[in-house]
Amino acid sequence: MTASSKSRSGSKQLTRVRLDKWLWAARFYKTRAIAKQAIEGGKVHCEGARSKPSKEIEVGMQLKLRQSFDEKTVLVKALSEQRRPAPEAQLLYAETPLSIANREQLAEQRRAQPRHWPTATKPNKKQRRMIQRFKQGDSS
Repeated sequence: MTASSKSRSGSKQLTRVRLDKWLWAARFYKTRAIAKQAIEGGKVHCEGARSKPSKEIEVGMQLKLRQSFDEKTVLVKALSEQRRPAPEAQLLYAETPLSIANREQLAEQRRAQPRHWPTATKPNKKQRRMIQRFKQGDSS
């Protein structure tokens, strides 16, 4: 196999790619198995509907992904079957501005919530007596 024939086969333009393979290549999930689980679990919607891992996606399709607390809406800009470095993987999709705004708003709400809920303190002497009376059923 010569270098010129190798480059021709490597530069083959993809028109369709399996959904699970694209999600893995775009680095949304660490393995194809995890991507498949997410799709089967209903966490990935293609064009507004649940889909199968074998669904073939094309450039321009809209995907909705749910990962932990975040929900992202992305448009497919390019196709790839190979997992490449993160900067190259980010060129495969574009997140919609509305999705970015919603994620930031939800993140701000999570940050506003207290991280540590205060626990109840030990009851003082008066409160302990009231608890004891309540448990014993005294009405005095």
